[in-house]
Amino acid sequence: MSTSPIERAADSFAAELARHRTGRGLSKKQLATLMGFDPSYVSHVEGRRHRPTEDFARRAEAVLEASGAIWQRFREYDELRHGRSGGNHREPAVPGQWLPPGTGLVVERESATLTWTDEGYHCAIRRELYNAGTEPVTRYLVRVAVDRYPDDPGRSNRHHREHPLTFAELQLAAYRDDGGTREPMHWRAKHDRDAFKEIWLLFENTEGRFPLYPGDRATIEYAYRVGRDKWGPWFQRAVRLPTRHLAVRLDLPADLDPKVWGAETSLSAEEGPLRTPIQRRAEGDRVIFDWATDDPPLNARYRMQWRFRSLPPETEPDGPGPGVRIRASDRMRAIGIVQRGDDLLRQPARQFDLPREEQLARELVDRLAGVLVRLDELHPFSKGVGIAAPQLGLCWAAALVRPADRAAEPVVLLNPRVVDTAAETDEQYEGCLSFFDHRGLVPRPLRIDVEHAQWDGSRVITSFEYAMARLVAHEIDHLEGHLYVDRMAPGVPLVPVEEYRDTGHPWRY
Repeated sequence: MSTSPIERAADSFAAELARHRTGRGLSKKQLATLMGFDPSYVSHVEGRRHRPTEDFARRAEAVLEASGAIWQRFREYDELRHGRSGGNHREPAVPGQWLPPGTGLVVERESATLTWTDEGYHCAIRRELYNAGTEPVTRYLVRVAVDRYPDDPGRSNRHHREHPLTFAELQLAAYRDDGGTREPMHWRAKHDRDAFKEIWLLFENTEGRFPLYPGDRATIEYAYRVGRDKWGPWFQRAVRLPTRHLAVRLDLPADLDPKVWGAETSLSAEEGPLRTPIQRRAEGDRVIFDWATDDPPLNARYRMQWRFRSLPPETEPDGPGPGVRIRASDRMRAIGIVQRGDDLLRQPARQFDLPREEQLARELVDRLAGVLVRLDELHPFSKGVGIAAPQLGLCWAAALVRPADRAAEPVVLLNPRVVDTAAETDEQYEGCLSFFDHRGLVPRPLRIDVEHAQWDGSRVITSFEYAMARLVAHEIDHLEGHLYVDRMAPGVPLVPVEEYRDTGHPWRY
């Protein structure tokens, strides 16, 4: 049975495609994933049930890196299909690396640095972007994922359900660097899960928009923090856009004697060691580990892992892992409490419009109540405890205060303001969930009268004395953008929590 030249050309294309796919060790499904096609479509092209399109041929050539062979077979087929001869038109260039649909971005250089600090891990990413597409780029997707126990998925999943990653603790900051001018980038959450966050970095801020237009280049930088109770001993980079150069750095303390190794995986290969060695050098009391690669394939993953061979003396057996000392503030950060230094703690909270915003207020109070329950699992709050919405990254005028008696119901404060205080004061040591590594000696009135809102918008005045007056005043300070250190007398030092001797005891009156 004879076939036409067009059919023979289509068969040649399918055969070339299958040869390179099997040579790379890819299944049809894996190739389809890399190309952005449905697996059945790849199967139909190889089975001669579908004819190839230019888009399909370009993607296959780029993904399989066929040195122009797949593209040549497509051109032969295409010329016959359109009745062209090979000598009467300009030869199209062999496609370069395929760009995923919906974007035209190429990462020309990426450098990623993870630094071990007393507060946890600090991750900084710098990407040099080129818009090789035809449309302006107005946003860029980034993903932050944690895995506390990477070798024990079940344990890690349970851990993150109980201690979810929060946007507040990330303290994410992003910038566009355009020729030396750093523009802050706004961001918007896309996915919020216990162990990962997906975030759109927006090419805009309060001053205006600055899209990345076709043919232009720009560098973006973003950084975030994660407590050591959330992050296991690993750092992974995934290649989701065409990338020319990828560099990864670990900055670890020398006194812990870190040992670092790496692995890489792709859809065409099982996990194996990094193809090039990790470089190590000492810088003072730090050890720097550098690794880099050129032209990594799409969807490849590169992971650096480590262990500390010299463990510090204070290691919690049931804590976050070998060699990790948990600070008091780490525990607070781990459950989503914003820590001192965050600008939000210095901003006056927004008042509720009640009763119109009653549902919003109730939902926020429920969140505060949930955090109070979790706090009881972390610390013996024998003096009582309070929490204000800004401490959860929510700039609303709401707070809960629970007295030392744990059986007592917390006091709900909505839109509160102090309307009167006693002349008598005393000084007692206070702690703060947003500054939990220290205690400070703070003068407070022994009685305060507070006007606050009810759910229906009506207002009442409640008088608080002694310990409750101190707790309520502390939380109202939070709603007004103040911390207890603002109330301390000049020159009075803070006391590290390790040296504070009254933990577990109520205030004395």
